[in-house]
Amino acid sequence: MALLQNAGVLLEKELRAELRSRELVTTTVVFILMVVVLFSFTFDPTSVESRRFGPGMLWLAFLFAASLMLQPCFLREQVNDTLSALRLSVGDPFAILLAKVCANTLFLLLTELLLLPIFAVLYNVAIRDILPSLALVFFAGSVGVCVTGTAISAISAQARMRELLLPLLLLPLLTPVLIASTEATAALLAEDHVLRWDWLGFLLAFDVIFLTALWLFGEYLLEE
Repeated sequence: MALLQNAGVLLEKELRAELRSRELVTTTVVFILMVVVLFSFTFDPTSVESRRFGPGMLWLAFLFAASLMLQPCFLREQVNDTLSALRLSVGDPFAILLAKVCANTLFLLLTELLLLPIFAVLYNVAIRDILPSLALVFFAGSVGVCVTGTAISAISAQARMRELLLPLLLLPLLTPVLIASTEATAALLAEDHVLRWDWLGFLLAFDVIFLTALWLFGEYLLEE
């Protein structure tokens, strides 16, 4: 119970910091918007190719945008050695990581929510009937991206070449999430609108496994 209370307080701190600066969500939205618009001019958005290549392009944009969002995740805590103060203020260091994961997931989901209607219009894809299933896939994929990205961000925050280390470690680890999310999204955007429970189950299993690993080894990540 104390873990959730501490994580809730730290999550509120993360949300307030973002509301004051509005840097992460704004930068991410602009980046994904540029990618979506530029790719819409590459092929005919009214053709069947939109359903084939649209999901992969969309999740690639989400993945690279998440890497931009996750980069300053722990860098802000280095000012005045804030991370050490946070570790002293909570009993379980996992509360810090859990708050970071929740905040990053909320920011990424907000970005996806803002960009999804634009994607649907530019690529002539109907999403109204599949919106609940699509939201479930987006949530499972976003949690996987943010759990892994938060762990890598904690590792790379102390590194000398942190700007290069984060995407170098993050992209190979998230390849399974990218494949599963793309396949599940493509099945929903197809004409028959099928929810692939095998890919969704893979995403949920990935989330549980990596979240458990983050709980077990979170203290060592913060020490490094």
